[in-house]
Amino acid sequence: MKKLLKTLPLLALLVILNSCSSVRVAADYDKNASFSEYKTFAFFKTGIDKAEISDLDKRRILRAIEAELLAKGFTKSENPDLLISLFTKSQQRVDVYNNHWGYGAWGWGGYYGPGWGPGWGWGWDRPNVSTSTQGTLYIDFIDAKKKELIWQGMGTGYLSRNMEQKEERIKEFVNKIMEKYPPGMQQ
Repeated sequence: MKKLLKTLPLLALLVILNSCSSVRVAADYDKNASFSEYKTFAFFKTGIDKAEISDLDKRRILRAIEAELLAKGFTKSENPDLLISLFTKSQQRVDVYNNHWGYGAWGWGGYYGPGWGPGWGWGWDRPNVSTSTQGTLYIDFIDAKKKELIWQGMGTGYLSRNMEQKEERIKEFVNKIMEKYPPGMQQ
């Protein structure tokens, strides 16, 4: 029983860490668009300026998108076929774990034997509160000539506040989203 009680919090932590590392993605697109005709791109500054994130994170996202598009054979251009825009949403999540169980508490006033006194026993834990930020990144591909949205990719997952991990997390978001482009070409 003691071994189970010791491993249960570790197991819960591993489940939480695994769920935090994944990015859930989805994409929507115009079925009438001819995706094979799009060869060049540029960033849509007006749309990107509206994204409510830091300029540092915007640059990280744009660099990651550019790297993915170049790897797919696109060329950056002053007269593009596609305009790329983005926007973001985030929400704070607060989890309160209030399981009210514990063991091995030391204290006074416990009953042990013929009188009251110190002892070990079961006790009440304080609630454990954790906060995390879940973010959603939208990447929009707009037909430059028609000024119409032709593809939108979305990725949702937990964000890191750790500066060293932030760039890798942004690359992961963008990579997972861009796996959905062009439509019908996923492996």
